[in-house]
Amino acid sequence: QVQLVESGGGLVQAGGSLRLSCKASGRTFLIYAMGWFRQAPGKEREFVTAITWSGGNTYYADSVKGRFTISRDNAKNTVYLQMNSLSPEDAAIYYCALTSKWYSGSYSGSQYEYDFWGQGTQVTVSS
Repeated sequence: QVQLVESGGGLVQAGGSLRLSCKASGRTFLIYAMGWFRQAPGKEREFVTAITWSGGNTYYADSVKGRFTISRDNAKNTVYLQMNSLSPEDAAIYYCALTSKWYSGSYSGSQYEYDFWGQGTQVTVSS
């Protein structure tokens, strides 16, 4: 099993920044990639960004490209999400996720590719 613990959420004004962290523990040798998803009230969970653990390949949703940056610290088994230029549309619960492989054979952005999930951290953006 793998445990994921997110931190760094909170309240920020529009245009501001936040940095989320997600630390993995347990069977971390399983990590192939880690990602961030978000879910706003009344909406489906959506892909935000992902990074592969060995090659560091990154993937972003169009809505966050140029504003959000994902990074990782392999030694700390931690993935980060730097969020800049936040808008009220970014407000959601942000979930960290981990996969041991792309089950579909390649990156897809689907939440069903991920084996383990964190409990989520709330991001609130005031206008």
